[in-house]
Amino acid sequence: MSYQWISDYCLQKPGAQEEFQTEWQANKLMIDNKMFAFYGQDNVGNDILTLKLSPEHGIAYRELYPDQVIPGYYMNKVHWNTIMLESDISQDFIKECLDEAYQLILASLSKKRQTEILGEK
Repeated sequence: MSYQWISDYCLQKPGAQEEFQTEWQANKLMIDNKMFAFYGQDNVGNDILTLKLSPEHGIAYRELYPDQVIPGYYMNKVHWNTIMLESDISQDFIKECLDEAYQLILASLSKKRQTEILGEK
């Protein structure tokens, strides 16, 4: 599995951090230690990316891509969704989903912390 581009893309975002979660054998992507995505393999060896999306987008994407976007692997099925990385879903679509996941977690932080992360005055 070589999905370094996912980390490279996310780590360009202000405040984004990466940590390898040994128990999951997965790379976690976080802001302020709050996870917005992780990628690794499911229990049968499929390469997956699990990320946070709004419930509305999660439902819409699952309907649009029924075999490629599924309810979050071992996560809350309302807010988390899993993208099968070996599918024909485009990197552009995945990047849009990563952008949303990042924004959702950033927005959950205090305004003060958001300002610090974004470097605003």
